[in-house]
Parts: sequence; structure tokens; C-alpha cells
Amino acid sequence: MSIKRSNAYSKMTIMAVMLLLMVLIITPFTASDNVLERLTVLFIYIIMAAMWNTLAGFGGLVSIGQQLFFGLGAYATIRLAHLGMPPFAAVFISAVLVGLLSWPISKFMLRLKAAEFGIGMWVLASVGHLLVNLDPLIQGETGTSLISLNAYQIETRRVLIYLAALICMSGLLIGLFYLLRSKAGIAMQAIRDNEEAADSIGVDAQTVKKWFFIFAAFGTAVAGALWLAQASSFQPKTYFSVQWTAYMIFMVLVGGIGRFEGAILGALLFFAVETWFADTGVWYLVGLGAVAVLCSLFLPKGLWGAIESRLGLRLIPVGYQVTEETLKPIKS
Repeated sequence: MSIKRSNAYSKMTIMAVMLLLMVLIITPFTASDNVLERLTVLFIYIIMAAMWNTLAGFGGLVSIGQQLFFGLGAYATIRLAHLGMPPFAAVFISAVLVGLLSWPISKFMLRLKAAEFGIGMWVLASVGHLLVNLDPLIQGETGTSLISLNAYQIETRRVLIYLAALICMSGLLIGLFYLLRSKAGIAMQAIRDNEEAADSIGVDAQTVKKWFFIFAAFGTAVAGALWLAQASSFQPKTYFSVQWTAYMIFMVLVGGIGRFEGAILGALLFFAVETWFADTGVWYLVGLGAVAVLCSLFLPKGLWGAIESRLGLRLIPVGYQVTEETLKPIKS
């Protein structure tokens, strides 16, 4: 037997991803405006799913209040742009600020366990919503717009937002991949499986969970800031809505919780369903709920989990794999 961190499929996946990135980079020069806008939305969905999976799938921290960081990312972008910062710089800096803010939040939120943590995050998101409403710049639920984007021609703006979303998605996924393969990533998954056992072998659970919490908050804030850049307008009730976390949960549960590929697959499926059936109104939401329930009942590991179990297919392995090697006979 041998222990490996990659396989033939993962090496092929790396080559395919590099080729896909090259195609996506040149897409703005060949695709229509509608395609660019839809791809931008897809990139944001992948970020959202990957960040929620970071907390719940790999860390066991089930949050139903991630809209807090989504909304704060958009709000901070509005605030920084109002102070004169270029809008695309504001998108990144706002996410950094939200990441820094999440550090003191983690100090007391991570003391809560299981359902207490999830409900606590929801309450905190509601408080954040109310506080943002008090800012005179936002004008309550009336909201405001990212006016500084008007400095760019609409075609240029669309391409820049697309490229910003592509770069952020790629950077966050690569960062998450290496984080999960690091000692902290292994420790986090050990904490998820059994925190007491992890403590007994010297793992500092609070510190490890804190860094994962901050990383997920930063990535979710990036998604919120990018959504604002794509939509231009900001209304607190929209950005702090629990629907964003519901979307994240749906994507991860359907794709495969605790699996790197699962979050991406779930985002792709959600994007496809939204694109094709969003015009059906309330039946679209009913359909999403039905799919989530069916997956929970019959595919508890999600679609990718089922594929992985049946075919043993791991395209992006973040852990170690034990493989059997056939011993070759020694010639006399």
C-alpha cells in the first residue's frame, strides 16, 4: 500500500482547469454581453457555495447567517466608494475589512455550539441589517447605488466585473485548496469529526476554527461586493436577506457537503436551474425546495458524494489516499 495526495484523475483535472481558465480569460473578446453577465453570476455562486462549504462541510460550523458578511461586503464597498476610492479597489478592500471585522465576531460566536451557532449567526445578521439601515448614506431601505461605476463605459464595466469575478473565484478556490491540504485544514476536519479527540492530541480548536471562520467571511464578503458591482444598486433588505444563505445551503447539500468538487457542482446545478426556470415564479422556489429534500433523503452525500462512492472518482483530492500497489515479481 502507498499513501498519495493526488492521482491520475487529479492530474488530468489540473490540465483541464488550466485550459478552462485560458478559455474564460479570452471569453470577453468573443462572447455576448448576456453571456458575460451570466458567467459573472455563476462565478459569484461558486464563491458563495465554496465559502459555506468551508464552514459547514469541512469545519462542521453550520451557519444560517452568512448573509451578514455578504451584506457587509456590499455595504463596505458603497462606503469606500463614497469616500473616493475607485470602485474595483473598494471591492477588494471592503472584503479585507469585513474579514478583519469577523475576527472579533469569531471570539464570541465560536463559543456557541451546533444549533446555537447557526441561530446566533442569523441573529447577528439581523442586527447588522438594522445597523446598516441607520447610516444616512443608505437612506434606510430605500438604498443607494454604486455611482462611481458610471465613470466606466457600460461595455468596459461589464468586462472588468467579469474579470474581477473570475480572478476572485480562482484565487479563493486555490487558496481554499491549499488551506485544506495544510496542517490547519487537516486539523479542522479532525475537529469537525470529533472536537474532543482533536483536543486530546494537541489541536488548538478555537484558533483553527477562527481562521476558517475569517476565511469564509472574507470570501463571502467578496461575493457580496461583486454582486453589488454587477447589480449597481444596494438595498439592505436584499443583501441581508436569508435567501443568500439558503442558496448556499442548497448548492452545497445538492452538490455534496464536505467535498471540494461538490460545492462547485452544486453551484453549476443551481445556476442551470435558475437560468432555465426562474421565470416560473413561485414554482421555481418550490422546485428548489423539493430537490433539496429529495437529495437529503436519497443522496445524503450529495450528487458528487454518490459519484465518488460508486466510481471512486476524486478530481480534486484535499486529503490523503491509500492505494494498493501490485508487487512485481523479482526475476532470478
